Amino acid sequence: MTVQIYVGNLNYRMTEDALRELFEQHGEVVSVKIVKDRFSGRSKGFGFVEMASKDEGETAIQKLNDSEVEGRNIRVNFARPRND
Repeated sequence: MTVQIYVGNLNYRMTEDALRELFEQHGEVVSVKIVKDRFSGRSKGFGFVEMASKDEGETAIQKLNDSEVEGRNIRVNFARPRND
């Protein structure tokens, strides 16, 4: 079962490929999405990573939460369900 992980406080220049590489060090990445502003197309500084298993997700969270990536300490935790 896959798990969604929230990644916040990203450097605005961070790419989806770079984010994928960061998380692939801790398990199988199913998908990566950096949220962008609808009008400007610029990153909003956060995104989501879908990982193949809960165990790999927990490992990635433990290793990456509050770590420095491109000059910023990122926040990493399980994504909360969206309230539409």
